[in-house]
Amino acid sequence: MLPLIKSSSEIYAVGSPSITSSSSSSTSSSESNPLGGVRLAGIMGDQQSALFGQTCFEAGQAKATYGTGAFLLMNTGNIIVPSSRGLLTTVAFKLGNASPVYALEGSVAYCGSLIQWLRDNLSLLSSTAESEALASKVNDNGGVFFVPAFSGLFAPYWRDDARGVIVGMTAFNDKHHLVRAALESAAFQILEVLEAMEKDSGVSLQMLKVDGGMTENNLLMQFQADLLDVSVLTPQTKETTALGAAFAAGLAVGFWKNFEELRCIWSVGKKWDPYMPTKTRENLIHGWKKAVQRSLGWVDKKTDMEGGLGGVPLKLMRYASFSTSGPTGMVGGENEGMGRYMARRAWKALLVGTLGTLAIGLVIGSRMQGGGGGRGR
Repeated sequence: MLPLIKSSSEIYAVGSPSITSSSSSSTSSSESNPLGGVRLAGIMGDQQSALFGQTCFEAGQAKATYGTGAFLLMNTGNIIVPSSRGLLTTVAFKLGNASPVYALEGSVAYCGSLIQWLRDNLSLLSSTAESEALASKVNDNGGVFFVPAFSGLFAPYWRDDARGVIVGMTAFNDKHHLVRAALESAAFQILEVLEAMEKDSGVSLQMLKVDGGMTENNLLMQFQADLLDVSVLTPQTKETTALGAAFAAGLAVGFWKNFEELRCIWSVGKKWDPYMPTKTRENLIHGWKKAVQRSLGWVDKKTDMEGGLGGVPLKLMRYASFSTSGPTGMVGGENEGMGRYMARRAWKALLVGTLGTLAIGLVIGSRMQGGGGGRGR
């Protein structure tokens, strides 16, 4: 018996008005159900819901969520775009009987967690919030690039044999350059995923909508806008995953009628426009890609099987970090890494995102059931 496939936005069930319970004496009693009459009307995975909450309804629109890692989705419309650059092709959303909308998805393993690593492992800062102030004490990265491939590189490289490197250091550099390079690494990794999305989809990014904890870092967001050479925007409503579930439920019960009404609700919180000179941007990207090449091929069969590096077996290191490697070694093929990543993302969306947005759908359905065609702006 398999579950019935449903859309992201429709009325799936209505809570019964009463709950019947049985006691140990085989007698039953009935009491009022607090969820009686509530319509369950919106279910989405976490990242898909965030994409919907950011009103990325059209092909070519994209959002990035910056947390311990980072997740990017680009709407590709009603076209399934198979990726040749290590991205995941996924369903973005499906509204009722309308055709499904698809997306390309990519991930970054180390984003905010790299700043936590600087705090916890190197004691370079006392709190993650301090990173912006420290990085702002220098005008640039001083030629330092930090590739946080602690357990390999995710999209678009999918290289389990990569390891973290800090390159370009001279006696001139200090901890401020290192912190700045760590922050900038998040923007460089986002850039490479979005470049892959543009090449796969054939659509050029016009702006990037962002959310997540690291969007509070103005230095990082400005640097992201400069690298992408497009505007970067955060929404007024920061909980975009919850907002996306609310949008889906509201459309299902008729509280909102169309995308245009939802676009009117979404508003800009902050906006960063690019102003970096083209030559500077090109030089930085060139330096980053050279640094990535230095990180590749660090793990090989000999170091994995014969005691590792520095006396620590790499097989043991694997279990202390995020990894997409196979069960018999660190160096897995691209298909193996992609398959494991897809499985993890699918289970995460199912077990985490769906449960959270399901609960939100219940609440929204309850609040809207008496509102009919009301509008919330």
